[in-house]
Amino acid sequence: MSEGSEQASNQPLIGIIGGGQLGMMMLEAAKGCATRMNKDSEALPPARYRVLEASRDCPAAYLADELIVGSLKDDAAIRRLADGCSALTWEIEHVNVQTLMDLEARGKTVIPSPKVLQIVQDKGLQKEFYAKNAIATAPFLLVDSKRIDASTLDAFPGDQVVIKARTGGYDGKGVAICSKRDLMKGYRPFEGPVLLETFAEDALELSVIVAVDQQGNRACYPSIEMYFHPISNLVEFLFSPAQTPASVRERAQALALKTVSAFDSPGLFAVELFMLPNGTLWVNEMAPRPHNSGHHSIEGCATSQFEQLDRILLGLTLGPTDLLQPSAMINLVGPEGLSGSYQLENHETWNQSSDVFVHLYRKTETRPHRKLGHVTVIADTLEELLVRAGQVQKELKIVGA
Repeated sequence: MSEGSEQASNQPLIGIIGGGQLGMMMLEAAKGCATRMNKDSEALPPARYRVLEASRDCPAAYLADELIVGSLKDDAAIRRLADGCSALTWEIEHVNVQTLMDLEARGKTVIPSPKVLQIVQDKGLQKEFYAKNAIATAPFLLVDSKRIDASTLDAFPGDQVVIKARTGGYDGKGVAICSKRDLMKGYRPFEGPVLLETFAEDALELSVIVAVDQQGNRACYPSIEMYFHPISNLVEFLFSPAQTPASVRERAQALALKTVSAFDSPGLFAVELFMLPNGTLWVNEMAPRPHNSGHHSIEGCATSQFEQLDRILLGLTLGPTDLLQPSAMINLVGPEGLSGSYQLENHETWNQSSDVFVHLYRKTETRPHRKLGHVTVIADTLEELLVRAGQVQKELKIVGA
């Protein structure tokens, strides 16, 4: 065995289920390909990363030390991924949780615990978990879509109600805001078991990223304010710090910490919140993985959300979560009417900017509303940031190649 191969064999091996952009950015952070802002804590030690993905043509492939091609729900593929790994994680919820629970029961370190994933995979179980743990959330009912009738809808105020497929939703899919009138006429956006909840009218949407290390230490990132596309339900634009009073930001962090603490697991968690016009905060959903709402942290925070998860998986202490300066994130998504090869117009010009950072996800083809990348914008003040980010957002354009 050569010296290089012997050193590699002594390095910890981390397994990631999913090789999309989140896995790619985890690897970029681990291998020093991303902007490193964290100067105050120890650098990440050398480690190897094995990735499971259904296709070799995935964003994480170019940095993975080993790529296993297989279904994210395939028991054998996940066990092959786990073999020899010191820790496992995932970048998408739609994986085989039963296999992960069995691996954990046999002593494998899985972060977060598969018990968290078992709850989060079902939006109904997730809402019941919040109710059981006295975590403020929108009033809800769990019903079969065929049994939605007048008495069911009368339980909710207003003319609209939110309906969510209990399983399978992702990237804005599986969620619909419906008028009671249309539902009474038989309209059903989803069939089978669904979650009905009160429509949080005129709510401000916030997110708080919470990190928990293997020793149980917790840390919050500063609150994030989010704005969504009205059709795709994808985040279009966000910034941190949120434009809310300090007291609201403190309450948002406290609620996020309470939520994550109830799950009792190490990991990285994104807690999405509604702030109602009267100041009431509700937990909307929790994602047990890196999240779109934390992408600005690569340039904006002392430790990016991706480096933070790498640290947790390696058993290190948490890195500082301070916001270095106000930061915004703009999603780059496929435009309507364009499929196939693409490029970001004036990509080279953007790369020369000192306050704009382009992240493309190495996806070979575009389609409407597909996430292709994101752009971070930084500024000295929040006021300057919102002006500059607004200008950048207007000028960004995905075009055919």
